[in-house]
Amino acid sequence: MTAADTAPIRPEERFDEAALATYLRRVLPDLVGEADIAFDQFPGGAANLTYRAVAGAVELVIRRAPLGPVAASGHDMAREHRVLSRLWRAYPLAPRAYHLCEDETVIGKPFVVIERRHGWVIRDAWPPGYQDPALRRRLAGNLVGALATLHRIPPEAVGLSELGRPDGFVARQIEGWARRWDAAATREVPAMARATELLHATIPTPQTVAILHNDFKPDNTMVSGDGEIVAVIDWDMATLGDPLVDLGTLLAYWVDPDGPTFPIFGERAVTLAPAMARSEVLAAYGDATGFDLSGIRFYEGLALYRIAVIIEQIYGRYVAGQTTDARFARFEPLAPILAAAAVDTLASPGERS
Repeated sequence: MTAADTAPIRPEERFDEAALATYLRRVLPDLVGEADIAFDQFPGGAANLTYRAVAGAVELVIRRAPLGPVAASGHDMAREHRVLSRLWRAYPLAPRAYHLCEDETVIGKPFVVIERRHGWVIRDAWPPGYQDPALRRRLAGNLVGALATLHRIPPEAVGLSELGRPDGFVARQIEGWARRWDAAATREVPAMARATELLHATIPTPQTVAILHNDFKPDNTMVSGDGEIVAVIDWDMATLGDPLVDLGTLLAYWVDPDGPTFPIFGERAVTLAPAMARSEVLAAYGDATGFDLSGIRFYEGLALYRIAVIIEQIYGRYVAGQTTDARFARFEPLAPILAAAAVDTLASPGERS
């Protein structure tokens, strides 16, 4: 993000700034010293709340879970700290985490203090210069390469061998997201029940265990003006498991303009599909990792299913008045579209629409 990507803190998402400034000066004296500390907000995300702390020439990122009841496994600041306090040594795209605060009296929820990186987070518009198709293609290749590089890092090499429970990981993912859907649903969506059945019936055997970002997509990265990846961000769901879960997530956002989810991820966001075809993504990732990708439709279906739940969770918070961010009113029709796309992706060829 650039400095222009911050904004005044939304009224309902404010906290005791004086208390946080005092706390930061106490726990991070070598970083912030005795300087006055000012705060603003990165308004672009849709889940965790992300703020900027400015202490003289030093900028830090503060991340905490959103307001209201949340699924702890999806907004786990302790997990994000654990990963980012170690992974940066072997994976330079991971920003370094400096501190975890689990005392909810400071700003209302646990939070993590992270290194600030500078770059563009690409959501619904391309940065200056990215009208060049060659630059977009370079970015696309670097994004796939960043994922493949992460999956080749042995967890034990960075002290993360106990990060998760890889045995049965995908089955637990399905069960967990099904429970979250039941808790978050604001209406009946029959395609979600069908997608749940298809997922349970077709779980592949993982080829290896890797460090998963677990929400790897273009707008969870920061990019430079010349197509390089500056950082991979938002690690609160990171774990150990089947690496193709991450690839499926990336493909779910890598939509073709004629795909059913293009109105969600294309017209309302940028898509890299015209710069690098999905078949090229698979070829590049497969060459870099050596993994068999013949069963990739399962993982893309799982990703679409999971995104449907996340969208509904966010929309549900808006309906409940836990956020007044007007962007989330537009989420109402999206979960059914994603659920139908998940069913179509998971179904056998004869059953697909």
